[in-house]
Amino acid sequence: MNGLFITGTDTDIGKTALSALLLAELRRRGTNAAPMKPAQTGCALKPEDTNDPEFQVSGFKPPVSSRSVPDLDYSLSMASMTVSGEDYANMAPYTFEPACSPHLAAKMAGIEIELAEIVIAARTLASEYEFVIAEGAGGIMVPLNSRETMLDLMQALKLPVLLAARPGLGTINHTLLSIRALRSDGLNIAGVVLIASQPGEPGFIEEDNANAITQFGNVPILGTIPYCAQLAETNPKFDNLPIPVVAEIEKIVNQLAL
Repeated sequence: MNGLFITGTDTDIGKTALSALLLAELRRRGTNAAPMKPAQTGCALKPEDTNDPEFQVSGFKPPVSSRSVPDLDYSLSMASMTVSGEDYANMAPYTFEPACSPHLAAKMAGIEIELAEIVIAARTLASEYEFVIAEGAGGIMVPLNSRETMLDLMQALKLPVLLAARPGLGTINHTLLSIRALRSDGLNIAGVVLIASQPGEPGFIEEDNANAITQFGNVPILGTIPYCAQLAETNPKFDNLPIPVVAEIEKIVNQLAL
């Protein structure tokens, strides 16, 4: 299975934006790539009428389902991508309404997340698409059930891991700890991408943070996605993004040699 697993040093770190940008850039280059969100919480209930314009994303019509999948819809919108209901279900095999850790949301729903089911869904996607971009939930050690964490899912999928991190103060510790956890489990770390969530030019702290992570983590910093207000939109469009953001994701994909 060809693909990447996108994880982060924390929640709300920019994983979804990075996943969506990678998807859109790969598809722009002609690669038949697909997004995947194995476990998504905070999924709002959808009305029975899926023709409601509120739930239309770039011509994409979600399958008849009880919940929308925000991160998946974000990626599909970014890439202006239309998928079948069956593919949509495989792209998001576990969805929950409460906005909490996947293991707790599953427990509240009376079910247990099974890694084997996620692997089956991923392999089904891989049989139809050239490349699968799987996005984790939260950080590396987020529980999926009473026994396994997101780290175990990365092991099961056997995809290279791309780590999303913030560029500012505190990122050295969080990023190096994440790198150590990934490396201790023998996972292939493709690199680190820093994602700015606040406007303003990077200063000496951000510059030194990147150097320190490279030195002590022994992993490449593939790039820094600059702050971009459009990335905070619910249904972003790749064609509407500013040139610096597009140029940076192009550079990152080039370095990944995808």
